[in-house]
Amino acid sequence: MRLLRSCALLAAFAATTTAGLSQSVTSPEKFFGFQLGADRKMARWDKIVDYYAVLEKESGGKMKVINMGPTENGNPFLMVIITSAKNLADIKTIQKNNLTLVHPQNTPEAEIKKIIATGKVVIVQSMSMHATEIGGTQMAPELAYDMISRTDEDTKRILDNVVLIEVPCFNPDGELMVTDWYNKTLGTPYEGSNYPSLYAKYIGHDDNRDALLTSMRESQYMASLLFTDWRPEVYVDHHHMGSYGPRISLPPYAEPSRPYGDPLMWREIAWYGAQMAYKETENGYTGAINNAIYSGWGHFGFHWITPFHNIDGMLTESASAKLATPLYVLPEQLQGNTRGLPKYEEETIFPDPWPGGWWHLRDIVNMQKTAAWAAMDIAARNRETVLYNAYQKAINQTKRGAANPLNEYVIPANQFDPITVNFMIQKLLVQGIDIQKTEKPFTTPDGHYYEAGTFIIPLAQPKMGLIRNLLDKNFFPDNDWTRDKNGDPIRPYDLSTDALNEFMGVRVDHISGPLKVDAKFITEAPTPAGKLEPGKAGYVLSAKLDATFLAVNQLQQKGIKVSRIDADTTGLTKGDFLVTGGAEADLKSIAKETGVDFNPVTAVPSVGTHALKRLHLGLYQRYYGGNVDEGWTRWLLEHFDYDYNNIFDPELKKGDLNAKYDVIILPDDATSTLTGEAAAGGGGRGGGGGYGPNPSEFPAEYRSGFGEEGVKALKDFVQKGGTVITLGQASNFAIDKLGVRARNAIASLPTKQFWCPGSTLKVTVDNSNPLAYGMPSDALALYLQGDPVFDIPSNNSSEKYSVIVSYGKRDILQSGWLVGEGNITGKAAMLSAEMGKGKVVLVGFRTQHRAQTYGTFKLLFNSLVN
Repeated sequence: MRLLRSCALLAAFAATTTAGLSQSVTSPEKFFGFQLGADRKMARWDKIVDYYAVLEKESGGKMKVINMGPTENGNPFLMVIITSAKNLADIKTIQKNNLTLVHPQNTPEAEIKKIIATGKVVIVQSMSMHATEIGGTQMAPELAYDMISRTDEDTKRILDNVVLIEVPCFNPDGELMVTDWYNKTLGTPYEGSNYPSLYAKYIGHDDNRDALLTSMRESQYMASLLFTDWRPEVYVDHHHMGSYGPRISLPPYAEPSRPYGDPLMWREIAWYGAQMAYKETENGYTGAINNAIYSGWGHFGFHWITPFHNIDGMLTESASAKLATPLYVLPEQLQGNTRGLPKYEEETIFPDPWPGGWWHLRDIVNMQKTAAWAAMDIAARNRETVLYNAYQKAINQTKRGAANPLNEYVIPANQFDPITVNFMIQKLLVQGIDIQKTEKPFTTPDGHYYEAGTFIIPLAQPKMGLIRNLLDKNFFPDNDWTRDKNGDPIRPYDLSTDALNEFMGVRVDHISGPLKVDAKFITEAPTPAGKLEPGKAGYVLSAKLDATFLAVNQLQQKGIKVSRIDADTTGLTKGDFLVTGGAEADLKSIAKETGVDFNPVTAVPSVGTHALKRLHLGLYQRYYGGNVDEGWTRWLLEHFDYDYNNIFDPELKKGDLNAKYDVIILPDDATSTLTGEAAAGGGGRGGGGGYGPNPSEFPAEYRSGFGEEGVKALKDFVQKGGTVITLGQASNFAIDKLGVRARNAIASLPTKQFWCPGSTLKVTVDNSNPLAYGMPSDALALYLQGDPVFDIPSNNSSEKYSVIVSYGKRDILQSGWLVGEGNITGKAAMLSAEMGKGKVVLVGFRTQHRAQTYGTFKLLFNSLVN
């Protein structure tokens, strides 16, 4: 299916010829009016799109530009194919053959040899995923121009042997925002400052992390390109990093590495990286470093997940200027103190340190283009080796999967939330994983019974390493690579686990196979419509399903009465939703869209229910680069059809919040950032681009913090009947400023005593409490280092406090890394506190992290129901 879609897209231009070839190719300087990378100049995305159209016309059949679709803000997302005219004319065959190499199945070896003899290396290079990291998108048009205009032997070799797929801007929306911001501040004291909000509609700097669930359109385009439709041999993702260290970080990654990757992949990444660094030095560019700074176990973003697709996934990280404004760096400001570079001094991986001085955007363009060219050059010179290794990786990983003692992953049809199961299956299919669905019930040799509709994922497939990282328990290494010389843990680049089924609350059984069952491979996950069986008195909807909250919101939008069941009665379960009234056509439409069953009710109980009103929600939003947790929460609310408004400081400080809102959500952030007390460079971890708030960098209208006025307004809001929900670190604000009588039990513990950087932990849930209706009594919660864990000291109002979720007594870690378990055993992870007529709900862990933790969404959703 995916191949057919992609081939159809390409069919219109497969017969491209040299007809209409211009006598010359328009240079970037001529088109834009300046050299790309020039001081204080940035090419805007709309003009870059226009330039690619010009290059395509003048390329002599060597380039095709494809608009993969609109971004979240409706801008074009481009995929640009550059290769020889002969290759482009035969691109469908090249694509088909490449897919056979990386997923050979039972293809005879003789056929594989024929494909390798004529095949081409497919390389994808993407630019400026993070929009303030502007060098890649400024470099890409020049790289394209060079490839179609140069006539030297090196270029001809690359065009003949390589298919380059450029993604000249991974984040077009952000490119436009940042370019316009830069031009707005040019010549002011704020020239070169960071964009004050999220530079993608919802997720800003987290667009890389969306490779896991591909919630955004841009991620979906990239996933289809990398994981299913093309599956390139090589992927290079061009980024920026901090300004006061090496000038460019190149492959390979530093230690530690994730398990289950094919060894050839790690060797090839080192091979490409050595060539990149060599070419930087050969061209006279100093300050390139390999095998440092970025570890092989990072978040499962695009360049870190691709190695487990058997793609040589790599990143370059260039030192940043002040956007397009030069930055002067004193020699004394250059520093190491990072993986592989304890001091800023010469090493074998860093043989020619940059001495300091002026650093320009053009320097970034030059060094990124050198790295991009080097990757293509080495692949072109070693075409058959690269293609054979792609085949070998697929075969080797399949054999390793088959040899694993538990080599079949079974996802039962009978699950707590089957709609979320189907959703997870679809996301695994997006990753290009082979999945079977059973047609009939079956029993395993060891006596386990499974219903029809069970999913089976055989490990004996090329993406074995990816499957094991997503669906196995996995533990971050605790060794010399992950602790400093004092024994303190070194923070992983992101989470210490990406166990998707644990995030989503989905049961996966690992058994010995191969299973001999009646099952078929699927290309799409089932999305059955919800059933609607007429009842005399109405319908009941299960609170176990995340999708039920979507259905309830849609029902309320249509004015249909919905109640909540507060007590178990015959045929009705506490927490479920009762629907009475409404046109049958509306109910059928909602059942079909959401997949939620509307089960019949014969009689409405006279007691034990309460009618729901549609609550008015407010979500706090700030500047200082924006808050990624706010953006993800915003996306989640919209995805589940909640009505909400963003609240900025002026509205919050004005007070009288009860007149407009019933619930106010404070996303993960530090107390000092929320109130505006943060010192320069400090603040919460939610900021876009990793930048802490520094008020002096921003114009006055973009400085955040609601101060004592906002604190008073929130206190008044709660006292008068409102609900404040604090997520993650914002729960410290509830304790520090709102008067919640709790204590963060781990606030003062050094990392040697307590450390848990992005791990799934076992929790106990009081699902008799309305805030946990529909939850299982035992669940998994995603905890990030810095999240609070609560003690409730003895006080005269303990009856007003409820512990909703708590950590277990022992063996708390499910996946990731946990040091000092005893510091949190038996302590509260989520609590509510009644204050006046309202309440404050403190969620210490990450109940909605990156909209990936479906297993705990209900702990937020229940708080949004009266």
